[in-house]
Amino acid sequence: MDTRKLYYEDAYTRRFEARVLRCEKAGEGWDVELNATAFFPEEGGQSADTGALGPVRVTDVREKDGHILHRTDGPLPAGDTVEGVLDWAERFRKMQTHTAEHIVSGLVHTAFGFENTGFHLGADCCTVDFGGELTRQQLDRIEDEANRAVWQDLPVRARFPLSFELAGMEYRSKLALTRDVRIVTIEGVDACACCAPHVSGTGQIGAVKILDFMRHRGGTRLWMKAGSDALADYRARYTAAAAISGLLNVPQPDIAAGVERLIEQRDGLKRDLAALRRQMALAKAESLPETEGHLLVFFDGDEDALRALANAGMEKCGGACAVFSGADGAWRFVMASRALDMRAFIKEHGPALRARGGGQERMVSGRSAASRAEIEAFFK
Repeated sequence: MDTRKLYYEDAYTRRFEARVLRCEKAGEGWDVELNATAFFPEEGGQSADTGALGPVRVTDVREKDGHILHRTDGPLPAGDTVEGVLDWAERFRKMQTHTAEHIVSGLVHTAFGFENTGFHLGADCCTVDFGGELTRQQLDRIEDEANRAVWQDLPVRARFPLSFELAGMEYRSKLALTRDVRIVTIEGVDACACCAPHVSGTGQIGAVKILDFMRHRGGTRLWMKAGSDALADYRARYTAAAAISGLLNVPQPDIAAGVERLIEQRDGLKRDLAALRRQMALAKAESLPETEGHLLVFFDGDEDALRALANAGMEKCGGACAVFSGADGAWRFVMASRALDMRAFIKEHGPALRARGGGQERMVSGRSAASRAEIEAFFK
């Protein structure tokens, strides 16, 4: 017995009653088949609806071999009549976003001739792939046109044309379809084969926002949000911008310039700090004793400072000058010598120091997982 697809009859059905045809254990849950359902299964790039069937939760819905299976967290007796309740806020956001995607894809196809080659509507965002490369300026134009279509509150209609009607229609489709083809039409904007629920008018979308894009497999992948998702995204961005504005003590429109100034100041301080560390390294080198053996130095500095200290130190020893910076288990080191092949040295003694590194004959650098006590014991 085929399940009656209530989401095709009325996409706004939130509650319904249905009879349980069968219920079978499936992994950690159960698969429930009904004689009717308003739950849309995962299909066409859109994730499944969730909600409840009587006392149990519906966590996933999928269509398999013509059967619509509701994955639940508990069993339901076959033959019982249950009430289905959709998580409506989640379902409606998908209707908003999927209809917005049709608008964007239709406009891109009309303006540039690019086909929609991929679509995914998940819990947090929507991605759309096109078979050609688009620029930010072109996408801004599409975004403007998409929102104008929203403001016009155009009707959105879905129907299954008869085969002879379908043969004379122009519509977008990723697959070559011949039967049971459902066409979703947005007047003056798009006609596309689609199985998903949609809003009845574009005004219910509210807003369309293209967030980002990238080159993808010779074409373009874009990220977009619409409706309640677009509002939530704007609110999050506004909150972040307001926080940054307060931290920088600049008006919100000037936060980018404020961050640029902060980065310039930071980079200047980093340069000053690096110069001071090099000076401290050279001062430290002046105080090192001369020895025929190895020199071991612990010094808080960056890579340049460690190199400067190792270079100066190797002039005062007959072995290796080893400079370590960091803490137990996470040391950075530079070792240098006038007399030893340091590549051979680190290869031979690296295991004892729990160290890995490489470099040139006279100088090597790397990291060590040893403790300070282990390092000091080794160099004694």
